[in-house]
Amino acid sequence: MDTRRFLDPSTRLYALAADDIEVVCPRCAARALVVPQRVDGTSVLSWPRRLICTSCASTASWSPRGQASHWGAPVDPFFQLPLWLQADCCGRTLWAFNEAHLTLLHDYVAAHLRERARADPGLTLVARLPRWVKAAKHRDEVLRTITRLRQSREPARTSVQRP
Repeated sequence: MDTRRFLDPSTRLYALAADDIEVVCPRCAARALVVPQRVDGTSVLSWPRRLICTSCASTASWSPRGQASHWGAPVDPFFQLPLWLQADCCGRTLWAFNEAHLTLLHDYVAAHLRERARADPGLTLVARLPRWVKAAKHRDEVLRTITRLRQSREPARTSVQRP
């Protein structure tokens, strides 16, 4: 990808929740996952979720029935647990749900030419980024922070290898 140019892919924040969200386990403080339980024919927002920690075997369930989701903060929108991928940056908190979110942020910040989406430009994740993330003067620090966040990721699932 040409890092000098970025074309907004029109991604919404909730679309990134269609994949696993990396969180801090409330029981052992290790990296845990909020895993969507896909339901065909329904919105991503109405899929049940399961919290899974491979370190301590902690689990929990979230259902859209009777439980609200909360968006736009450094917590997962379902269990309200702190995101694993968050760090201080430029006096604020930079956060992401998962690797796809980090990649979108990286590609946007690294680009010198940023083009907006044609349809509903005000509703995309990129259009809603705070000014401090968008500012060219913060580019280097934001990119360093994204690199640190990527390095903090460790495999959440381990496969058992049989002899």
